[in-house]
Amino acid sequence: MLFMEKGKSNIKIIRLFVPIAALLLVFFVMCGKNREESPVKIDPYYISGTKEEQDKLENYFILLASETESSRTESSRTEGPITEGSQEQFAIVREIANTFIRQEEYGKLISFLNARIHQNPEDPYNSYYLFMIAFAYQQLEAYPIAALYFDTVVKNYDDFTVMGKSIHLACLNQLITLVESPQQRERYYQELTSRFLDQIDPGPSYFMMGRAYEGVGEWNSAIKAYTQYLSYMGSIVPGFPNADDYAKRLVDFNNSAKDWSFENLNTLVNAVKNALDAGSSNQLWRYHAKANFFTRTWENEDTSDGGIAGHAVFNLSDFMRGNRIRYADNLDVSSNANEAYLRTWGWSQYISTWYLYFRKIYFPMDPEIHGRWEWAGIYYGEKF
Repeated sequence: MLFMEKGKSNIKIIRLFVPIAALLLVFFVMCGKNREESPVKIDPYYISGTKEEQDKLENYFILLASETESSRTESSRTEGPITEGSQEQFAIVREIANTFIRQEEYGKLISFLNARIHQNPEDPYNSYYLFMIAFAYQQLEAYPIAALYFDTVVKNYDDFTVMGKSIHLACLNQLITLVESPQQRERYYQELTSRFLDQIDPGPSYFMMGRAYEGVGEWNSAIKAYTQYLSYMGSIVPGFPNADDYAKRLVDFNNSAKDWSFENLNTLVNAVKNALDAGSSNQLWRYHAKANFFTRTWENEDTSDGGIAGHAVFNLSDFMRGNRIRYADNLDVSSNANEAYLRTWGWSQYISTWYLYFRKIYFPMDPEIHGRWEWAGIYYGEKF
């Protein structure tokens, strides 16, 4: 069964049981005839494969020529417009194309369908033929050319469905894997989420749309996309195992006051050391990040849960009262240009050692904040 639906005009689904049955009857009758009996001139380039496949291809071309002539005759007799692509012709073209695909004759497939489009520019099935051409170029690993054809279908042709599947959706799914331009990827994800949200996994689409917006510097749109992604936390985003943490950190930071950062790491570390020397939990606590602050053990380093900043769940005075907190003279050797660790001890008889974790802020949408430093969390216990 074949289904076809025109996009903007919402043409009703067409069932082709009867036309296809009639075509098959004619086809089998033609198969019994000799090639010499055919008045149709067929390019031998397209007749390939086994003897059986060659016979079938020749008869498909004869049948296609017959259907094309019948359409023109009918249009002339009724004084109507010339029909450049009937349902019957479409069924035959698909059979020819599928034969070339089975034979892996992708060059013949491209040549045949391009000629068909050139000869019938108003054929309503041209978007499907362009889709098949793009598929053929993919098989030939000519990916930039394939992307051009997929993009042409989405931009210049109305959508329709074949076997219940949208041509535009199929093209967009291919394009997001083929193109590297953030501008193009942003447009394709916009199309996917605005038109096909009920037919895709929305979580990965919103996250990748946020990434695409980042790539073109549209940070407000990126934050909006990540905010939408947070409704689907737990989604599997290929290539981004920490997608939940990444999106949440950006969104939470965007919604915060951002008034706890320091211009550089040395200034931040010195401020923390001074608070420890003074034994002032209130002074020290003023320096912690008010968004995405964490407390965790080293074993949970790759998880985003754990204690979150806030006096209701964490009170430094409980650990500093009566204790002298000491710290290493230098930062831990694992520190680098983007994050740093300061070993401290004397907090508790149970877990005496804490590593204070400092992080360079990643927030390009605000140049005054981006690149500054924050006290982002605490790791409990010795670092192994």
